[in-house]
Amino acid sequence: MQTKTPTDTAKRRNKENGSSKIKPKASVTLERTKPLVKDEQKVEEKSQHQSPDSDSPQLLSPEIKLVCTQDNLANHLELVSKAVPAKPTHPVLGNVLLVACKKTQRVQLTVFDMRLAIQTSFEANVQSPGDMTIPVGLLSDIVGKFSPGDITLVSREALNREGEDSEDSEDSGNNITLPEASNSPVATLIAACGRYQVRGISSEEFPAIPEVKTAQTICIPAETLKEGLKGSLFATATDEGKHILTGVYFKICQDSLEFAATDGHRLVVLNTSIQGFSKKKQAEIAQPLELTVPAKSLAELERILSSRTSADPVELSYSTESALVEFRWGAQRLVTRCLEGTYPAYPDLLQQDFQHQVTLEKAPFIKAIERIAVLADKKEKTLSIRINSEAQQVSLSLFREFGNGLEQMAAHVNSDSNLSISFNIKYLLEGAKAIASSQLQMHLTQRDGPAILVPAGNRSKPNILMDAKYLLMPIFKD
Repeated sequence: MQTKTPTDTAKRRNKENGSSKIKPKASVTLERTKPLVKDEQKVEEKSQHQSPDSDSPQLLSPEIKLVCTQDNLANHLELVSKAVPAKPTHPVLGNVLLVACKKTQRVQLTVFDMRLAIQTSFEANVQSPGDMTIPVGLLSDIVGKFSPGDITLVSREALNREGEDSEDSEDSGNNITLPEASNSPVATLIAACGRYQVRGISSEEFPAIPEVKTAQTICIPAETLKEGLKGSLFATATDEGKHILTGVYFKICQDSLEFAATDGHRLVVLNTSIQGFSKKKQAEIAQPLELTVPAKSLAELERILSSRTSADPVELSYSTESALVEFRWGAQRLVTRCLEGTYPAYPDLLQQDFQHQVTLEKAPFIKAIERIAVLADKKEKTLSIRINSEAQQVSLSLFREFGNGLEQMAAHVNSDSNLSISFNIKYLLEGAKAIASSQLQMHLTQRDGPAILVPAGNRSKPNILMDAKYLLMPIFKD
């Protein structure tokens, strides 16, 4: 009987690897933006998967052995997994790229759906370095169900195939083997409760994340960025036909950062100071930096920032040539392409003569809207507001064929006349909730003109000096 030598096995694996490369399908396209990399381009060299300044190694062979805690692996998988599409256009885009570095003793996780890339890393006991891609949803579900403790991850091509036994196998009776398939790598997860195997895809199939090569890098306090996103994302358009309105507009000046978002019916403008935070090559950003970032990408950024406790500022890097923006903080990195087009000129809407001012306690106002909202539906969602300057009172009403509701509350009305105006109840409620203060002030022009909500009273987070304006167009009825 002929015996296979290690050299023969290596040659066979190399031959199989060379014939298994695939390239992303041409259907991998952006809904609102161009893909980060061209769909037709072939998979780049392994070394291009890593940033020049990355702590991770160049991609190695798919033979890995590492030990990490269940908590670490589960948390970081959850951090990146939400960005993976439910129906990826290519199987590898539904996988997470896992790179284990023995030199730094860290594990790096990357997901990339051709529109958005998220990367994170954590400490681990890396005994054998390497890389592979694993279905992120399945891996996350398995690891999430493990009890707290250490997890050993071992990966080899065609593990336990053709009579080859894993070094970690206790005996043949306890060993599990996946059905024989191609040369795709297999990850074995070993925990105190049991052992699982998951078939992956070669890391050679994973598309490279483009580098954001720019001198324009600005440091933003993480808490400021998180609050700015929280206060603006809800007002972006969800209709892909509105293109530029499906993103948040950033205007970055020397010492200030402005967020703007609109869906055509309402407008949010938030302005905050970033004075005192370091900027790299200030001469390069003397002129205002303007970019519109997809709301879906920023929603992932807000989610990750909300789950992190690091005090590190967020480094925003933007390339005018490629229209790529990168957010980097701590061990995390997010890269996406900006939306093309000119954002609507909104400042003029905020410069009108708002003759009437009404100051309300925020919490009771929101509760009143929520109670009366039970009468609203898709057919009727108009809330009428009557402002009585003499009684210093505001009345909310909604009338339907089957019933009606009326709410009254005290207010400070700075006006010489009474005024009635109607709004979409959903838009008004969302705007009121977005005002981060104990009171809110409503500035009005006339019954068919826009209204602006601004903070008043005590700020929810006094350490963040953010000027907020929420403009709402009325519903005018004869």
